[in-house]
Amino acid sequence: MSMDMMPGPYPRTPEERAAAAKKYNMRVEDYQPYPDDGLGYGDYPMLPNKSQYERDPWYQWDQPEMRHNWGEPMHWDFDMYTRNRADTSPTVIPWHTMSKHFFLFLGTMLIMFGLGAIYPSYMPVGPKQYPFNDLYLEKGGDPNKKPPPDALNL
Repeated sequence: MSMDMMPGPYPRTPEERAAAAKKYNMRVEDYQPYPDDGLGYGDYPMLPNKSQYERDPWYQWDQPEMRHNWGEPMHWDFDMYTRNRADTSPTVIPWHTMSKHFFLFLGTMLIMFGLGAIYPSYMPVGPKQYPFNDLYLEKGGDPNKKPPPDALNL
């Protein structure tokens, strides 16, 4: 990166703030630098923590896949707010409603599993039936004798 793209020193005077706002193509009223806490942000503007999902998808962006225009300052943590990362857009349903629905569903399922463990139900089945006198001859029965009645599965 060239030196004019790197953050400069933290602006201390109104003139320095105006120069930094002009450097980042911002109005002086909208320009707010990061606090001078020693992390080295310098005069870089503190942009709102909004993901790219919140930006207008129908606007004609210069870079539509990033929803970004040329010359527009990027968020310091830009990689955290891309479209395949954190989504900061507001949810349609409030969190307390979603959590109520989730715990109601979870409680219902736990009760149903508990009742299924206490009162199991099985499909009614009978003993397996085979043709030809319950396969009497195939199971090693004597062909000269009549099969016993319990082998007939009547």
